[in-house]
Amino acid sequence: MSRPSLFVKIPKERIGVLIGPGGSVKETIERRLSVDLKIDSETGDVTITLNPDAENPAQLFKAKDVVIAIGRGFSPERAFRLIDDEETILDVIDLREEVGRSPSNLRRVKGRIIGKDGKTRRIIEELTEASVSVYGHTVAIIGKIEQARTAREAIQMLIQGSPHSTVYRFLHRERRKLKRMQLRLWETGEPPFP
Repeated sequence: MSRPSLFVKIPKERIGVLIGPGGSVKETIERRLSVDLKIDSETGDVTITLNPDAENPAQLFKAKDVVIAIGRGFSPERAFRLIDDEETILDVIDLREEVGRSPSNLRRVKGRIIGKDGKTRRIIEELTEASVSVYGHTVAIIGKIEQARTAREAIQMLIQGSPHSTVYRFLHRERRKLKRMQLRLWETGEPPFP
């Protein structure tokens, strides 16, 4: 019987990061998620196969997300948040679908998302507590569902041309809303929504 497997393609220049020093990153993913990674460093093709002793078949999809996250520019440490926390997700925005394939449009939009000296990306990360990576033609987000949703919304606003000040106000408003929800949950033990 064949074992379940998934196929992922990542940029060739990210293969070294996926393998890690002495194979340490690859080994960590394989060990922690009960998968085998077959990496073709010539093409960037990665085949992820579930081990027969895996307790949960969903680990295959978690491994896929970790590989994609590293391929989209995240450090292995940030990508491992996907393993460490069950509620953490990966969300990838393909900028080509948003602004077309024009290199000048992609450069302009990436510049708006990153900001001068990385300021905008840093503010999005601080106010949402999500991690953001702008790499190639994608923007990738790692965070809990609510964090990732807020970061995605802010990034979409920037893509659509909203002024940075409007995006920052939105982020501050969402942060206050999230803090109120967390406080209510802590005080009453009840979920914030009826």
